[in-house]
Amino acid sequence: MPPLDPHARLSGPRDLLAPFHAAEKPRARWRVGTEAEKFGVHRTDGSPVAFEGPRGVRRVMELLTQRHGWQPHSEVANGETISLRRAGASITLEPGAQLELSGAPLSTVHETHAELRDHLAELTDVSRELDLAWLGLGFHPLATQAELPWVPKLRYSVMRQYLPTRGTRGLDMMRRTATVQANFDYSDEADALRKLRICLRLSPIVTGLFANSPFLEGRDAGDRSARARVWLDVDPDRAGLLPFALRDGELGYADYVEWALDAPMFMLRREDRVIHNTGQTFRDYLAHGFEDAHATFDDWETHLNTLFPEVRLKRTLELRGADSQSTEMSCALPAVWKGLLYEPTALDAAEKLSAELDADELLLSRGTIAEKALGAELGGRPVAEWARELLSISRSGLEQLAELDDEGRDEAIHLEPIEALAEEGLCPADLLRRNVTPGPQFVEGLLEHAQI
Repeated sequence: MPPLDPHARLSGPRDLLAPFHAAEKPRARWRVGTEAEKFGVHRTDGSPVAFEGPRGVRRVMELLTQRHGWQPHSEVANGETISLRRAGASITLEPGAQLELSGAPLSTVHETHAELRDHLAELTDVSRELDLAWLGLGFHPLATQAELPWVPKLRYSVMRQYLPTRGTRGLDMMRRTATVQANFDYSDEADALRKLRICLRLSPIVTGLFANSPFLEGRDAGDRSARARVWLDVDPDRAGLLPFALRDGELGYADYVEWALDAPMFMLRREDRVIHNTGQTFRDYLAHGFEDAHATFDDWETHLNTLFPEVRLKRTLELRGADSQSTEMSCALPAVWKGLLYEPTALDAAEKLSAELDADELLLSRGTIAEKALGAELGGRPVAEWARELLSISRSGLEQLAELDDEGRDEAIHLEPIEALAEEGLCPADLLRRNVTPGPQFVEGLLEHAQI
């Protein structure tokens, strides 16, 4: 399929399927992309890193540009640098100045591990002289909303105004949460929607497995994943588990499109001009336009990027349900999903496992999983049991794929840290609570046990 013209006007609903069809790839071209976010803090007191200033994130990005070959990019001509790019990867900023590595599409998790290792080495190089550290947690353990900066990205100003009208935790989602995500390819419509349903059904288990945010504002949060708790009260029209896709029945791209059409928009862009448009669904915009603008392919893909379900369908399938992790756990998340999704026998087993989960119970389980993680129950079984079975399937898939590193080890080696925890019925948050106690030594404990 020829590349889509982003500025071409959409002629009707069928055009909305085109980006998904254009993204289809044969199995030989399937890759894994990993996105890892982290919170910057000052080593002395754990206070959050600002955007501006001599020790702000802007300075971090300047040093990465000067020393390590990253290229700065802004949203508008002569605008603020809000991302860096290099060799298929990017470094971007979340609204509260969380720093994110959006990794290049890579063939193996071994390559992901090397990419992350190199990124952390570069980040450590520039952060050391600024006396900054980076925490791999799902929710900021110390900062209040008032203490965090705002990154000057165009859509963030819209989200800042709009999301509080749709739920009480929208600003927390934007500025106080961080995640590790993994992105996967699909071969055709049937493969994409099959994987979407499997991943949606298994996502709550993975959320419990990787729960890693038991603190907020210097105290125990009462949850193992404060980040997962936040997502329960963010715009219900654009977040969650997609009930239409959880339940049995045929699925196609059109089903995802129908859901997306009824989600409110954020904004439109015309060259360097931003048009706020939060009062209109994309369905209405497609039919009637807005002011002097009419729907284009770029508008549609921008809209798809403003939807935040636990599993998101775009030009890849994005798995979004896990908290950010410390260094040794960061590659476990893409390894888990690759083992489930990229080996045919394992995919069959994952589908069978996911079919045992009741859709309505999954929808109701998210709060309990945020609180108890692997100690919660699904279908009359502890989530820990589901997690161990899921990990066994993933390990089998990775062993069958047999992608070996220089020492002859397959990708299942990246599962070992999370497998060891799950065997004890624990998640990363349980280790944090064991090793880090709110109080006078809280910052020191976080730097020792949660630092990237």
